[in-house]
Amino acid sequence: MTTHNEMRLLPWSGAEGKPCFLSTDDNSGHLSRLADNIEAVQLGMVSELLEHASEVLGDEETEPEELRHLATNLTEALHNVLRVATSRGHRLPIPDLSAREGGDEGARLTEAAFG
Repeated sequence: MTTHNEMRLLPWSGAEGKPCFLSTDDNSGHLSRLADNIEAVQLGMVSELLEHASEVLGDEETEPEELRHLATNLTEALHNVLRVATSRGHRLPIPDLSAREGGDEGARLTEAAFG
């Protein structure tokens, strides 16, 4: 796992399927914007694929070959979503837990949150 803000995992693979990373301090640079756009396209395609999967799985007459094709597409989509989630997770700010009162008890909800 990379250190926060060290390098960004890009939403495409390099030679031999190896991950590509971007090292930059400029989140608005050309490659950062390109990566943002590709991530948005990938997530949009996954949403459409999920709708299609629901239709295919709901059809009792779906052929085994079509199910295999769907499974292949869903597997690729899951790889893309995992890569986007990993990339975005690495770019989240790291909270300063030492500055909080009460030690490391975690997040606290008010009574109103429980109805």
